[in-house]
Amino acid sequence: MALYIRNLVLFKLGWVACVMLAAAGQPVMATLVVAAVVMAHLATVPVKSKESMLLVSAAVIGMTWESLLVRFGIVSYPGYTDAAALAPYWIVAMWVLFATTINHGLRWIKRSWIVASAAGLIGGPLAFFSGAQLGAVEFSNTLLALVSIGFGWAVLLPTLVLVADTIIDSDWLEPRDGLPGDAKPAGDVSARRQDPVLLPVRAEEARYGN
Repeated sequence: MALYIRNLVLFKLGWVACVMLAAAGQPVMATLVVAAVVMAHLATVPVKSKESMLLVSAAVIGMTWESLLVRFGIVSYPGYTDAAALAPYWIVAMWVLFATTINHGLRWIKRSWIVASAAGLIGGPLAFFSGAQLGAVEFSNTLLALVSIGFGWAVLLPTLVLVADTIIDSDWLEPRDGLPGDAKPAGDVSARRQDPVLLPVRAEEARYGN
């Protein structure tokens, strides 16, 4: 429980710092803050390769979605050219920051796709509205923007959860003996699969110590 609370606290501190720095015209510093939080997070996870793959996937999803919002003029960012084809890098970094909570502080959204969808529908617009209040983002039409963001996140958050679980259960990224940086946890999934008593244990539970 303490690790989950720590994860959420770091996420929240990183979110606030990133948004405020971006609003102040310091996108590089905003991104560096996120990078520091992400590095601190990766230092605590048992299988760094899988967690890193999740964060990269979140960056790709975030870049695609945020760039669409910019492209269609639904949102804009102060000091960022309206003709840009891609969203600002700092907002993509925020997706990476958020992804650090999927397997940890916000793992409750994995209960079902309905829970994840509802969380995205509500949480996405709230996060952007807060960002707009701090001056980091602007809406062409507030209602249209919030509705678009809400429906987008209602689909994207369950997708991100699916990606996270797929990566966790993948044999491709299973740690191998002797490889640095991915120490095999004591309750390794491959060992548990061979023990009929422990077969019901989900891969993600074994991987993250639950």
